[in-house]
This record gives sequence, C-alpha cells and structure tokens, in this order.
Amino acid sequence: MIEVQHVTKVFPGRTAVSDVSFDVRAGEILGFLGPNGAGKTTTMRVVTGYLPPTHGTVIVGGRDVVEDPLGVKRQMGYLPEHVPLYPEMRVREYLSFRARLKGIAGPRVKEAVRRVVDECIIGDVRDRVIGQLSKGFRQRVGLADALVSDPPILILDEPTIGLDPAQIREIRKLIKALGRERTLILSSHILPEVEMVCDRVVIINRGKLAGEGTPEDLRNQLEGRAGAEAEVRAASFDASAFERIPGVASVESKPVSGDIVRVLVTAGEGAGAVEEEIFRACVERGWVLRGLKRTAPSLEDIFVEIVGREDPGEAGEKPGGQEEAS
Repeated sequence: MIEVQHVTKVFPGRTAVSDVSFDVRAGEILGFLGPNGAGKTTTMRVVTGYLPPTHGTVIVGGRDVVEDPLGVKRQMGYLPEHVPLYPEMRVREYLSFRARLKGIAGPRVKEAVRRVVDECIIGDVRDRVIGQLSKGFRQRVGLADALVSDPPILILDEPTIGLDPAQIREIRKLIKALGRERTLILSSHILPEVEMVCDRVVIINRGKLAGEGTPEDLRNQLEGRAGAEAEVRAASFDASAFERIPGVASVESKPVSGDIVRVLVTAGEGAGAVEEEIFRACVERGWVLRGLKRTAPSLEDIFVEIVGREDPGEAGEKPGGQEEAS
C-alpha cells in the first residue's frame, strides 16, 4: 500500500532524513518509532506529500507523491502533531467545511459529517465551538477531519501528545478500532502506545532506519537478555547471592513489606534461564521464595538497545523535533 524507497530529505545545512526505506502493507498498523528529533515528522510529511523528498521515491496506492501529489492525498487522512483547527468554528460547521474542501458535495457532506461524528464519538460536542473543547476532544475533531473523506490510509503523527491518561486511553482505543478497516501509520515516541496498538514497528534514529519488524521479531534481537522477577521472604536479604549466578548482568531489589523483598534479575547477553539458579540460591539460604516469573525484553529495552548502539551522526531533526525550514 505504501512504499518508501531510499528517501532522503535535506534542509539548508542539515540532512533530516537519510536513505530511509520501508513499506506498509494493506490493512496493517505500522508504528513509526523514534526519539524526539529523530526525523519522524519529516518522514511523515514526505510520505503525505507535504514535503518533497530530496532523493528517493514514495509510492502510495500505486501513485508517486511527487508526480501525483493530489492523487496521493485523496487516498489518505493525515493528523499532524499539532492539529490545525479553526477555534472559532463549531465542530459540525468545521467538518462540513473540511468535507467540501476534500471534494465532497451536496447531501454527501451531511452524511460524511454524521459518519465521522459517530466514528470519533464526538456527538455530544458537535454543536460546540472548537476553541472551548478540551484537548482530548480537539484531537478527536482532528481525527474526524482526517476521516471525513473516508480514506483507505490514515497517518497519525503523535496523536496522544499532551493528553492525560484517560484521554490517551480513549484515543488509543479509537485508533485500534480505526485500524481494523484501514492501513494506518502511527508515529510516536511513547513506547507502550506503539506496543499495544501496532502490528509492526519501524525505528528511526538520527534520520536513519535503525530497526524494523514485529515487536516479537525485535525482541528476538535481544534473545538471552531475559531475566526473572522474584518475591523473597528473607530476614536479611543479600543481593550478592543472585549477583553471583552465572550470566546475571544486574540485580535490583526493593522492599515490599516487613521482610519481603521484590527482586528483578537481568540476564546478560548469551545467558540462559536463571530461574533454577534463583530457586537454588533461595533454598541454600533458607529464604522463602513467594513468587518467581520469567521476564522478557520490553519494547522499551529494544528501543534503548537499538537507539543506544547507533553512532552519533549528522542526520535527524533538531532536538525537540524542530526542523529546518524548507
């Protein structure tokens, strides 16, 4: 559905994106992940046709974003990081206006607005002035705008930034529902959000592709880094008993209550399972092992590993996501 082939974007004096290639399959939710200033927003703007690539090509639904930018835009809805709403307009008025700008005419405008109002669950505020809405509802209005032409492709750039936990949960649920019927790119630096919502992940760092695959594929890159979490009752807990286990990289302990301690054991590269050795250490010292479970690398572990091993370079956006002007 989307093919990004060797895309580079150069601003005066700076390369924001360098030789990035990836694809998005039809019906897939792709997480586009990277730290602030990694080049995510620049890449999204190139994919949507808002910025031309300096080199490389982007094909969306068989159309080239440079040769047929309007044809590409007709296939997609785009929610930028900072939603450009008209705060003085009412929600229904704004969506009707946007529908007409996108080529919807006559009675189809009313039907399109009704559909996205229902889809984005903003019926209770459809007659409210946009400037009086909470940020969570403004994000929903921005999503409704992106959806009003019923595009098969949806691109969301940091859709939950600045929202409170309850609003994030609502927007995340909405995104998962939208992804059942559309091809979707979700750009974010919030790792749990990507892990919970996306089928596959592309990681970009300093303007370059740093990793790609399903969360499980990426976890396999850290095979052997799994550890264990134990809850131990010990009159005098000594972390060195676990630190001496072969292959253990680190041990963190935290008192729970009384003489109960929760211990997180992280295995080093190439280490095997450590659960048996933890059990043996507890038996030898007369400690009560109240609980023991194996832990696997999280997407956060994967992200830190992949981004941390990248050499510093010239590519990428300015810190804080500020880009050079084109």
